[in-house]
Amino acid sequence: MSRYRSKPIRQLSEQQVRFAPQSVRKSQILQAEEVLLSINSSQSYVFGEVCFQVTGYRPDEDADTPVSGADLAHDLRCLVEDLSDSLDLTVEDLGEPVLTVQEVSEKFNVSAKTVDRWRDRGLASRRVKVNGRKRVAIPTSTLNRFVALHQEEIDRGRSFRQLTEAEREQIITDARELAAQGHGLTEVSRQLGEKMGRATETVRYTLRDYDKAHPENAIFPRVGSQVTSEQQSLMFDLHQQGVSVTDLARRFGKSKPGVHSILADVRVKRLKSTPIDFMDSEEFRMDNADRVICGTAPDYDEGSSSPRVPSGLPAYLAELYKVPLLNKPQEQYYFRKMNYLKFKAAELQKTLGARRTSTRVARKMESLLAEADAVKNLLTRSNLRLVVSIAKRHLKPGVNFFELVSDGNMSLIRAIEKFDYARGNKFSTYASWAIMKNYARSVPAEHTRLDRFRTGYDEIFYDSTDGRGNAFAEELVNKAQRNAIMEILGELNGRERKVISCRFGLGKGTEPETLEEVGNRLGVTKERVRQIEVRTLEKLRRIAQRKQVDIPGL
Repeated sequence: MSRYRSKPIRQLSEQQVRFAPQSVRKSQILQAEEVLLSINSSQSYVFGEVCFQVTGYRPDEDADTPVSGADLAHDLRCLVEDLSDSLDLTVEDLGEPVLTVQEVSEKFNVSAKTVDRWRDRGLASRRVKVNGRKRVAIPTSTLNRFVALHQEEIDRGRSFRQLTEAEREQIITDARELAAQGHGLTEVSRQLGEKMGRATETVRYTLRDYDKAHPENAIFPRVGSQVTSEQQSLMFDLHQQGVSVTDLARRFGKSKPGVHSILADVRVKRLKSTPIDFMDSEEFRMDNADRVICGTAPDYDEGSSSPRVPSGLPAYLAELYKVPLLNKPQEQYYFRKMNYLKFKAAELQKTLGARRTSTRVARKMESLLAEADAVKNLLTRSNLRLVVSIAKRHLKPGVNFFELVSDGNMSLIRAIEKFDYARGNKFSTYASWAIMKNYARSVPAEHTRLDRFRTGYDEIFYDSTDGRGNAFAEELVNKAQRNAIMEILGELNGRERKVISCRFGLGKGTEPETLEEVGNRLGVTKERVRQIEVRTLEKLRRIAQRKQVDIPGL
């Protein structure tokens, strides 16, 4: 396949190589180079005029054929190379120093691809013998003339010099941090370009190439790209925690409508799979069920007053006395209402699936379930004193009272969910039976477990004082240790600090990560992470010794 873009110029090259004398070909090389320097890539040229400028004669055929400036610059460069190749010239024949493509790239600190782009833009090159081997070479005079005419392009090309592996890793690390702060690809590329002295497009292409090679760990996933079910679930959880739709769209590479659609789909899927247990009743299907069941709650008994709080109680137990006990009509009302709300939510759950109505139904379901939970919490708070009174009767040596209460509270919650109010019984009777039945199993089981480890000195153990240090003092020591370590970390560069922070979970609220996890985060292999970690730990030891950092408790 011909490397020429224009057929008339290819035919001209073949003709001149075969039939033109050597002296004519040498002069045509110089004339073609002059034409090259005057070409504007945005203009169009006529082949007949170009042929006349290079050879001195006008062709009979294809004289009016148009050639774009970009194609003409490319093809004239190929013409110069083919003519020089046919002359079997050596470097000495040119009478001036020449540079290979690699030498030009090193001189201007650009990539070889950038030099090739300059050749297509008009930088003439010749094929000559260098140490007995034909190579593409650029005469110094030709290079200097091109540089003088394209200084701005040369300066811009220097910004696209080849990235080192360390620079690429640094760009990926910094970009991930900026993206987590909510910055988009354009802003991140601009900031990192200014910071590292690189062209914005160089940074952009580097990040795009990384995201393409690592789609599962992309910094800027492409808009419209497939979002996995795990990512959809994470997106919903983040939104529930207060992350805005705008931030989610930027983080996951989706449009705002796309994020809203994903959130709606996840909400529907979760609600469809949510088990809704309730005690059914024929009352729920009455025409006036809403008005009767969800009406005004019964008042407390007349003359009832707030109970007196015994002195000396722990704060948790004293707080229980602030919640009044429910009478039987109130219990009936709240249990019926709680189960009725769950019944309505369960009925709506059956209709989920129709796309146009699912979002509206989901919101209604969430409202009903939230209201049912509020009623359940009221019933729980009103009966916590019952748990405490039963726990006191089951308290034995070696048994932690508050663990006993916590165990009883779980039994109380299960009892509230299973209580059938329609039978007319008082809830306290049912709950007491459920809690005591649980204690009948759990307390002996705990004693059996303790008996396996009984030493014969248990009384001495229970009466002995706790020799551990003050928790507040230990926290101060831990804080001082962390401050000292963070001071040392400040001596590291960004990549070293990132590796150590991730590997040892030094960030706030973070857990230590594996080599592979850190590698995915930085876009390198886990072996590379291990090497950085070993080198950085040794560096930290030297820094600590040099600065004589005092780390408390160590």
